[in-house]
Amino acid sequence: MQSCLQGLQYSLGRHILSSLDVGLRSERGPILLSLMVTTGLIAIDATILATAVPSIVDDLGGFTEFPWLFSIYLLAQAVSVPLYAKLSDIVGRKPVILVGIGLFLLGSILCGLAWSMPALIAFRAIQGLGAGAVQPMSITIAGDIYTIQERAKAQGYIASVWGVSSVVGPTLGGLFSQFLDWRWIFFVNIPLCLLAAFLLWRNFHERIEKREHRIDYLGAGLLTVSMSLLILGVLEGGQAWAWDSPLSIAVFSVGVALLVAFVLAERRAAEPVLPLWTVSRRLLLTTALISLGVGALVVGLTSYVPTYLEGSLGVTPLVAGLALAPLTLGWPIAASLSGRLYLRFGFRTTALIGMTIALVGAAALAATSATPDIVVVGVSCFVIGAGMGFVAVPTLIAAQSSVGWSERGVVTGANMFARSIGSSVGVAIFGAVANAIFAARGADETDPAAVTAASGAVFLAVAIAAVLTVVATLAMPRTPVARAAGDAAPEPTAA
Repeated sequence: MQSCLQGLQYSLGRHILSSLDVGLRSERGPILLSLMVTTGLIAIDATILATAVPSIVDDLGGFTEFPWLFSIYLLAQAVSVPLYAKLSDIVGRKPVILVGIGLFLLGSILCGLAWSMPALIAFRAIQGLGAGAVQPMSITIAGDIYTIQERAKAQGYIASVWGVSSVVGPTLGGLFSQFLDWRWIFFVNIPLCLLAAFLLWRNFHERIEKREHRIDYLGAGLLTVSMSLLILGVLEGGQAWAWDSPLSIAVFSVGVALLVAFVLAERRAAEPVLPLWTVSRRLLLTTALISLGVGALVVGLTSYVPTYLEGSLGVTPLVAGLALAPLTLGWPIAASLSGRLYLRFGFRTTALIGMTIALVGAAALAATSATPDIVVVGVSCFVIGAGMGFVAVPTLIAAQSSVGWSERGVVTGANMFARSIGSSVGVAIFGAVANAIFAARGADETDPAAVTAASGAVFLAVAIAAVLTVVATLAMPRTPVARAAGDAAPEPTAA
């Protein structure tokens, strides 16, 4: 058995290395490498902080405030994505992603020098603003420089960074906190930012058509403030304040009013920051809804699988993290293979296959939650991750390929924005479900039986979210792959 496993690992390793070697040896290879390094900034930062929170609280205090380290980052990233996306269609991808890396670098340095919890929270917002540019621009640039036949493999390489980071991030966070200082989880970003910026500055060049633009300042301001309030209300509702409290009602009311004002402003804007056609075209609307579902599914698993295993079985955080790791391992493998499927069967069919696989994994996780088992959880996470790889990449490529270069940035940004909204809403819904179970049992997070029951209810909610995402996938139009308008548009070139 051991020799068979070793042989399988060897063959799989050779396949991955061979594919990666082919991708990186082309003239666009240095650009792809730079995008992977750039994505690594965001991916590692998403996981490295969690293991260092106890050390940060011991040093700076502010135990009741530390959840804002995550909330403010997510909020700043989410609301800035559409703005960067639109700007990239005006001035180009390169200056936007370099600005994002610069902001992320500045935020990282300031976080490492933070003298209090409020200061650290404020500096995390700067990091989030940088991340809001880096993640969508990396995906957009890959869509620019690769043909529709190549994009799945290229996006698979970028997705693989998240798989590696899911293991590297928590490990580095624990090592820095235990043997050095928690501040190094931010200082480690300095060389990575400089390397990513250098690789992009040197290797990525694009031709931008010079013409006069009218920047939609009003729309940008209304979108930023309205979505900040709505996402803040979702993130903090039931946590910092009750859902039916006057403050909660005020936050949501003002957010909705400003969102309505934004829609009215965009109808009149010459160059709207988030054009209304991004939600009026059936393909773009359905792929955005699918992305929203993907965001909810992923956050439900990453938030509750470790808690489920630690609370019910008493395993260590490291073991719980390893059980979740298959989610981010199955994703890039499936993403790199999805190109073969959508070129043969189309985007919609490939996405349906992927959602079916993900639904099976989610249903298995929910059905077995009453009897916790690490192996079952790991296998279920791998199946869900594989399904997501067959869903997220083809639907994103379908959206990108339906437009030309001048609109690809805003389309990619809208898709990433939908995923952020799905994550934010998912956090609120799943948290409410878990809290309801604890309240009904009169128990807290230290009761293994209550943890098992609460996690099982969350996993059932995840399975329901998967069903709803299947429905959105069924509504996706059958768009022939050959009708990819984006591939006919002038693309940036590598020097």
